[in-house]
Amino acid sequence: MKAIMGLEIHVQLRTESKLFCGCSTDLDGRGPNENTCPICLGFPGSKPKVNRRAVEHGIKIARALSCGVLPEIRFSRKNYFYPDMPKNFQITQYDVPLAEGGHLLLDGRTIRITRVHIEEDPAKLVHVGGDITNALYTLIDYNRSGMPLVEIVTEPDITSPKEARLFLNKLSLILEHLGAYDPGREGSIRVDANISLEGGQRVEVKNVTGFRTVEDALNYEIVRQQSMANMGIDVQ
Repeated sequence: MKAIMGLEIHVQLRTESKLFCGCSTDLDGRGPNENTCPICLGFPGSKPKVNRRAVEHGIKIARALSCGVLPEIRFSRKNYFYPDMPKNFQITQYDVPLAEGGHLLLDGRTIRITRVHIEEDPAKLVHVGGDITNALYTLIDYNRSGMPLVEIVTEPDITSPKEARLFLNKLSLILEHLGAYDPGREGSIRVDANISLEGGQRVEVKNVTGFRTVEDALNYEIVRQQSMANMGIDVQ
């Protein structure tokens, strides 16, 4: 069965301050919740102001990927409840992105880019005494909340887990060359990988760090979905 794959890549932009406030993005040596303010914590009445450098980085990335930069962009509130989002919405370019319709050449093939948009990062969950399934309790560190991200969304043009890894390697080199991100930072690139077998249900593997891990996750999904299809079970 043919596998169909697309990627949503979240890249932490290289700026000195967060996306909508003046809090520092340098978290080295900082204690939990020290790099925060009413804006990145989402307090009522706080007034965000967009980071110019983040927008400039986003435009450079879009142009490097041959995207068309839109003449007017808009930030929206994407409403959802999750513990790491205290204001219950994320500020993102959900409706009107920064750029659309690009591509990246990879070994003679064209991987189409659907859109490039800017958004803020949520906070970080810290699972104490285990992982997300068996931790004794969970803490929240809001230092990361409001960090500037660019999200790069591909069309489902990727044909193998190996090609996904090669795509991410090439994209990382471009972003580093542009000075748009720091590959040495923890979680500087996180990937949501979408995969389905031809004619089957799409599955999303979320928040994967490490390009080899993305490849391994997609390989696992191919085997899992093929096994379920052979047994006549709907993929979930």
